[in-house]
Amino acid sequence: MQATLPRAAIPAESAKTPKPVVRNLAVDAYRGFVMLLMMAEVVQLARVFQNFPTSRFWSFLAYHQTHVAWAGCSLHDTIQPGFSFLVGVALPYSIASRIAKGGTFGKMFLHAVWRSLLLVALGVFLRSLRGPITYFTFEDTLSQIGLGYPLLFLFAFQPPKRQWMAFGVVLTGYWLAWALYPAPTWAAHWAKDLNFGVAFDRWFLNLFPRTQPFVNNSGGYLTLSFVPTLGTMMLGLFAGQWLRGAAPRIPFRKFLTAGVIGIAAGLLLHVTGICPIVKRIWTPAWTLYSGGLCFLFLAGFCWLTEVKG
Repeated sequence: MQATLPRAAIPAESAKTPKPVVRNLAVDAYRGFVMLLMMAEVVQLARVFQNFPTSRFWSFLAYHQTHVAWAGCSLHDTIQPGFSFLVGVALPYSIASRIAKGGTFGKMFLHAVWRSLLLVALGVFLRSLRGPITYFTFEDTLSQIGLGYPLLFLFAFQPPKRQWMAFGVVLTGYWLAWALYPAPTWAAHWAKDLNFGVAFDRWFLNLFPRTQPFVNNSGGYLTLSFVPTLGTMMLGLFAGQWLRGAAPRIPFRKFLTAGVIGIAAGLLLHVTGICPIVKRIWTPAWTLYSGGLCFLFLAGFCWLTEVKG
């Protein structure tokens, strides 16, 4: 089975005696939870809260069923990181399954590129349904995952040390691009409609046909957010590799340690003013903070499905 791929191109856990590819119920349960959070938006608890403005109960539920205005995090804000993280978790299982069926690196990479193009195209299509022409923007969940997926696939075939180095380069390089972009104040580097990502979109998105020039996204969302979103998917990749490598045990200690470190690192960057936690522009601090939450969610669902059955 290993003869179909160069040894260096086989993920670390597959380079040894391949383990049977089994479906991970914890991943399915976590994915179902994320879908439930997304579907809960139709309940519109924020509108219920408007009728009970003094109620702490409805205030709490409304806050966690909507996105925060800018900095911070609600339960609803964990939907997109959850989807992105789970893409990374599933990738080692997908690669192992395809290798077991005789897949080669070239064919698998072409399939990854094809999947990426489909995700981006579907995102554009869904945003264009009610418009007079195709509406080219790439800030939605599908497009963001699609733009980073081929790189995630390539990273999956690197040894862990290189993967972590790449993760560090992605987040540090992205932070430097924003920090070095001219801005009147330090806080303005991360402010809505003043940042590096907005400047990029005002150039890039106006290369496509439009009914009127692109100025900004009303929610502050950006094309370049796919770069730190790739970081979130890489955290999921690490989690998936740990799961497969430790099977049938669950690496709870690694998950909990990674979760606490991610949350603490994100909060430290936020409170020191080095980089705020802002989901809408997917700051590196948000990647670390939300990634830490994802590790804890995954650990929780592993405990529910594998320990408690």
